[in-house]
Amino acid sequence: MAITDHPRGSTLALAVVPRASRTGIECLADGTVRVRLSAPPVDGAANVALLRFLANILHIPRSRLAIASGEASRRKRVLVAGIASADLAACVQAALERHG
Repeated sequence: MAITDHPRGSTLALAVVPRASRTGIECLADGTVRVRLSAPPVDGAANVALLRFLANILHIPRSRLAIASGEASRRKRVLVAGIASADLAACVQAALERHG
């Protein structure tokens, strides 16, 4: 899992698959966190769906999430404001166990 410290919190590296048959999250063998989204990558719909999905499964307010890099890419870094990297790793691990 690629989680790094950031001055405003932590960042989480993700591989995003838009237009998937259903929305979900999984951890690949190489440690990459992959998020499947049913939303299409049109007019930022997949980015909005990604942030809503992450807020829901991580139990973090949507206002604390932002795409730090990769807005037009399938590889993204999401900034989670106000949370340490160890705490974010625990949240992601718990979400993977519940939803993955």
